[in-house]
Amino acid sequence: MTRMFLAAALLAAVAAAPIGAGDAKAEDEALVTFEVLTPELAGELATNTLLACREEGFQVGVAVVDRFGVLQAFLRDRFAGPHTPDTATRKAWTTVSFREDTLDLVEATASGPQSGARDITNALMLGGGVQILVQGRMVGAVGVSGAPGGAEDHACAVAGIASIESQLPF
Repeated sequence: MTRMFLAAALLAAVAAAPIGAGDAKAEDEALVTFEVLTPELAGELATNTLLACREEGFQVGVAVVDRFGVLQAFLRDRFAGPHTPDTATRKAWTTVSFREDTLDLVEATASGPQSGARDITNALMLGGGVQILVQGRMVGAVGVSGAPGGAEDHACAVAGIASIESQLPF
């Protein structure tokens, strides 16, 4: 009997509520919106990043992931090592996962309490993963692998992102 009373009271409360009241709040709490690069722009970013590295004499692999770490685009230059697809993708994934460029994570995770982050599956604390930021929000990341070091990989990723900035909203 008590269950029927509670169900009736709940139904009456819902029916008495003004139509539309709370809808905006419920929608804000129930749904999340996000932005990612279009596939075309992700492909252009990968191409421009690869070309920036090639201009420096580096043969690299370039991965572009969305804000969830899902691969959107990948390019590997002719003579880039066989490790570059996995390494570039992991650098980009690590960047979005930790919301930090991987070059900054190298030292931060070298020792101490943060060093355990190096044991997370797929995390790769090597320079070359760079956030793609639009109006202060991360929409994805670029990972580069194959230059002589992490700083060079990082610089290529930064150059690639700079090449598409005019197409991003400000």
